[in-house]
Amino acid sequence: MKSALLSTLVAAGLMVSAPAFANKELATKSGCMACHATDKKVVGPAYQEVAKKYKAGDEAMLMDKVRKGGKGVWGQIPMPPNAAVKDEDLKTLIKWILGGAK
Repeated sequence: MKSALLSTLVAAGLMVSAPAFANKELATKSGCMACHATDKKVVGPAYQEVAKKYKAGDEAMLMDKVRKGGKGVWGQIPMPPNAAVKDEDLKTLIKWILGGAK
């Protein structure tokens, strides 16, 4: 009985953490993690800092910013354009980032 309960709890925990892991994996696959981290500045700002600055209503602006690239918001190092990331993936990544990238 204990092992069945433990197995159920472990499976539930994996289901809860799976979306966050999948989105970090998507960010890595898309090249985002080369310049960003979830909790600390690398070349670009930490995603948790981005989440503090922007809200869900900023998604369209952020999609445009990521697509075209730019500089001046977080410093003078420019973010290159990311036109190769699919729209669906970009929406997923931005929602993950705005949710605190956890």
